Amino acid sequence: MTDDEAKRLADCVRDCSFHLHSFLKWGHLEKVYENGLAHRLEKAGVAVERQFRIPVLDLDGAVLSDYIADLIVERAMILEIKACDSLAPIHTAQVLGYLRATRIRHGMLLNFGAPTIQFKKLVL
Repeated sequence: MTDDEAKRLADCVRDCSFHLHSFLKWGHLEKVYENGLAHRLEKAGVAVERQFRIPVLDLDGAVLSDYIADLIVERAMILEIKACDSLAPIHTAQVLGYLRATRIRHGMLLNFGAPTIQFKKLVL
């Protein structure tokens, strides 16, 4: 994915997220926002996979566990949805771990749990 394509995709995610937050406001569970965002992205023509499983491997290739990313769009950007008071450094670390494990360069952290939606775009 080129940087221009990533920017266009991030803009679409931000736009759909903003409109979803404007409609639902804050106070719902994370799953409500995840389902709502997936629905709106699909309506916008974006390919979305939900609860995307990411294996965590040891040095010898043994599977240690799995991460579960909330959404992956166009197989090129990981979206992690939060519904909390504010984003914390651990949330950023979580998305960076997903990016390293998948070797996907682009990720976004979205927090629907505050009065104003929060976005953080991450590039590995």
